[in-house]
Amino acid sequence: MSSQGTVPDAVRASTGVSGETTIVTGHGRMPVYVARPHAQGPWPGVVVIHDAGGLGKDTRRQADWLAGAGYLAIAPNLFYWGGMIRCLVAVFREIAAGKGRLSDEVNAARVWLTEQNDCTGRVGVIGFCMGGGFALALSPGHGYSAASVNYGSLPRDALRELEDACPIVASYGAHDRSLRGATTKLNAILDTLGIDHDVKEYADAGHGFMNDHRDEPIPVLFAVMARFVGGADFHEPSARDAQRRIEAFFERHLRSDQPAAR
Repeated sequence: MSSQGTVPDAVRASTGVSGETTIVTGHGRMPVYVARPHAQGPWPGVVVIHDAGGLGKDTRRQADWLAGAGYLAIAPNLFYWGGMIRCLVAVFREIAAGKGRLSDEVNAARVWLTEQNDCTGRVGVIGFCMGGGFALALSPGHGYSAASVNYGSLPRDALRELEDACPIVASYGAHDRSLRGATTKLNAILDTLGIDHDVKEYADAGHGFMNDHRDEPIPVLFAVMARFVGGADFHEPSARDAQRRIEAFFERHLRSDQPAAR
């Protein structure tokens, strides 16, 4: 089934135009936000996976930032079909299994990018919190040329499951109680596997430090989870440095002349 969906012409083809649309997946019509660069294409693509709060203003801003850096960005709404709790359970189950409905729908977003005339065919993935763990789980064998993992959990058997991963840039906060030691562990695993990587821990940041939710409603569950992990406040200096590193890493791996990942 084609993933082209019901994409308005303005969103499909116009340089610099961003907007809401839907794409057809094997499970239904999935709402997505698409952001296009102002410069002339074609451009590499990036799939943007939202955090546990869903596809809100912050995720759209992340897609806009990437478009501003020269990438065709698509942010799928992974909670459209079953509500937050049901979908969160499915996401964390699929992160462990590496397959399922949500993996299929993220893949539909990736395929949609590769079908666009103004996409080079090279695609990266970026995720935050829940989405960061998802991006890490999808880094091997899912057609990505680079993955940006932002405070994402590691697979249980990470040394085995990340064996064929694409290059990874990852960011964590030192105050994040839920992911203590993740930076050291992930660096060691990627060193062992010989995978190009840039993994950094920010001394003044906690969980969610790249996500600015201050101008949108925060679900009660999200607020509770934030307290559990030691806070999830936006920390601008750390966020800006992480963005700089991600842009440099994506520049190296998504704009090269090497064949696109399959």
